[in-house]
Formats: sequence, C-alpha cells, structure tokens
Amino acid sequence: QVQLVESGGGLVQAGGSLRLSCAASGRTFSNYAMAWFRQAPGQEREFVAANNWYAGGTYYADSVKGRFTISRDNAKNTVFLQMNSLKPEETAVYYCAARGPSNSNYGDWRTYKDWGQGTQVTVSS
Repeated sequence: QVQLVESGGGLVQAGGSLRLSCAASGRTFSNYAMAWFRQAPGQEREFVAANNWYAGGTYYADSVKGRFTISRDNAKNTVFLQMNSLKPEETAVYYCAARGPSNSNYGDWRTYKDWGQGTQVTVSS
C-alpha cells in the first residue's frame, strides 16, 4: 500500500495554470503506475492522465491533450500534473491514484488501489 498526499489546488481564472503535486510513501515508487482523476459535484470520477514509468507509457484524456502534462520524479516519490489553459468546466476535486505497473485499463478508476484525499481546483470564468 502507498499513501498519497496531493497539493497545489486552488482558485484560478479561466486560461490560467496550476501545478498539482502528489507525494507518495514507499520505497518502490518507480514500480507504480500513477494517475490523476477528477470529480465534479454530481458527476462520475473522470480520468485525466496516467504515467507508467516502469512499463513505459503516458496517457491523457482527449479533453486535456496539449494542455496538461503529467510527470514524475522517482527520486522524490512525487508525481505532478501541470495544467495550462484551464477552463471553468474543469472545476473539480483532483485525485492522485496509484496501482501496479500495468498499462491496461489505465483510465478506469476502479483499477487503482490507492488514492489521495484530493485537492480542489476551481476555475473562474
């Protein structure tokens, strides 16, 4: 099991940027596939981006391609989500998640074992 703690959320105007961070515990961080999901009130949890350093692979939801970038620093057990050109409809709680190094079903939140507490991102119009 890995413990995850997100930070970096906040209020930003439309078109602005935010960088989320997710710090993980554990000594085998590089073996984990890491992902970001988001959930707006009354909506289902939505895949945003995933990175599988061990098996290779970086994936994005179509809605964020070209604007969001997922990256990780294995030496610091941290994964990041750089979000640019944010839109009001992207207001949500953003969650960091971890699972084993498989590239299958990377967008299915039910396949992730460990979750952070979430960080609120609010994009004003």
